[in-house]
Amino acid sequence: MTTPQPPYTDPAHVVDALRGDGYALLRPADVARLAGCTLDELMALAPSWEHLELDNYLKDGGRYRRRRHSCFVDSGHALTQSPHRAHWQPVEYNALHGGMHRLFVPIEHATIEQPAWSRLLRALGTVCSQVKGPQTWYVEAHQFRIDTADGIGRPTPEGAHRDGVDFVAVILIGRANIKGGETRVFEANGPKGQRFTMTEPWTLLLLDDAAVIHESTPIQPVGENGHRDTLVLTWRAGAFQGDDAETTGA
Repeated sequence: MTTPQPPYTDPAHVVDALRGDGYALLRPADVARLAGCTLDELMALAPSWEHLELDNYLKDGGRYRRRRHSCFVDSGHALTQSPHRAHWQPVEYNALHGGMHRLFVPIEHATIEQPAWSRLLRALGTVCSQVKGPQTWYVEAHQFRIDTADGIGRPTPEGAHRDGVDFVAVILIGRANIKGGETRVFEANGPKGQRFTMTEPWTLLLLDDAAVIHESTPIQPVGENGHRDTLVLTWRAGAFQGDDAETTGA
């Protein structure tokens, strides 16, 4: 069965797409333009995915996921890195790993110090504010590598889910020697859905987390060192998850 072509969004209509469909999908060149940098500057971030550390919290016993994690606050005027902290989600949004304080190694300073990093995060934060009004955004950044060393890798072992935040960006950094990894986006309270496979590095899927649920299908190797690298960013108004009284994330 042939995977449908990605339903790319006109970059002039990203805000409308988020409000109407709950998601927007941007081509790599449009991501670079949005961030105000070149595609080469974004690509220069990619080598840091070779330095991720094993995720030891997987409840399925797998060793297929490596990651790093750091947090930031976007005031609307500046992006500031927060002191290193654990990642936390409520069980209502992550039945597999919710309720756990998972402390991952931070993203390397050399990555965060590259100009394309802050430009990208701030540009996407501006889009979030255009959709929901100016906010102080609490931003979490996750570098992921899913590999196929044991035969199969699961980008979303928790299945189709929401993250309990306001917005989520899933950015493909690269994929090598794999099949699978199809992206699926469904209305949270409706019948409509989309499925497609992101293949070009720096393709970006931006989601209104209240409007849609999402998942990526497992990957399998078709050669040596099969893997899929992504950058997942989340924006939440008010506080980081776990820092306020609203522990359900609703």
